[in-house]
Amino acid sequence: MIALLLALGSSLAYGCADFLGGLGARRAHVLRTVMIAAPASLAVELMLWPVLGASFDAGAVGWGAASGIASAAAFALLYRTLAIGPMNVLSPVTALVSAVLPVGVGLLQGEHLGLVGLMGLPLALAAVVMVSAGHGAGKARPSRAALLLALGAGAAIALQLVFLHQAPSDSGVAPLIVGRAVSSAVTLAAAGLMYRKLGSERPAYAVSAAAGVLDSVANLLFLMAARSGDLAVVAVITALYPAGTVLLARSVLGERVHRGQLVGLGTAAVAVSLLALA
Repeated sequence: MIALLLALGSSLAYGCADFLGGLGARRAHVLRTVMIAAPASLAVELMLWPVLGASFDAGAVGWGAASGIASAAAFALLYRTLAIGPMNVLSPVTALVSAVLPVGVGLLQGEHLGLVGLMGLPLALAAVVMVSAGHGAGKARPSRAALLLALGAGAAIALQLVFLHQAPSDSGVAPLIVGRAVSSAVTLAAAGLMYRKLGSERPAYAVSAAAGVLDSVANLLFLMAARSGDLAVVAVITALYPAGTVLLARSVLGERVHRGQLVGLGTAAVAVSLLALA
């Protein structure tokens, strides 16, 4: 139950972070947004070090670095995806892809779910699909390039979560610190190489920093949830984060929410209940 609550908190934080990151990427080049978001995330994790502890052994450093590379790719691909829009279609597509791989890894590693859990898991995946139904976007349908970016972002997010889960359970926040340090370095290096292509637009500093902080909180909650529960369950609950993004896009940007997406939100609630009983 603790793992489920942590995963729900991670899902909510991811949804808010993605919405803010997408808004920031509409103001300036996506790398300018990530240049602010990634260091902000690192600052939060460094502040958590004295509180939660960190053990920088080989496993924590190696898996943390791998998650950082995946995170840098996820940041750029996801924020660019959400900047193109529509958010209420592309964000759920990314979430579905990001859920399938960790669920498969968890099951392959020997995680076993009871009958109720086996009912709730596919129902949660179905909920993500329903929330991603493109019919609710009206004339604002995603382009092929946007869909490809969404698929790439989902794969990068999945790898980041799997790599974090592989880190030693007694390493504290070390994998997060190493991962964020690597992703920040990769981002700054990419920005330096592409400096002339970044444009002159100033990024939305506060929005971008808030996105980074929320992303850091989401990563921490996911790591704690994965350490106390099954990766297959935690990953699929975390993947429900588009619910928050969709609702924020509806209330702030006026993006239309289709009836099927509302059904998907209700289905997600049923799935979470079943997984809680499992």
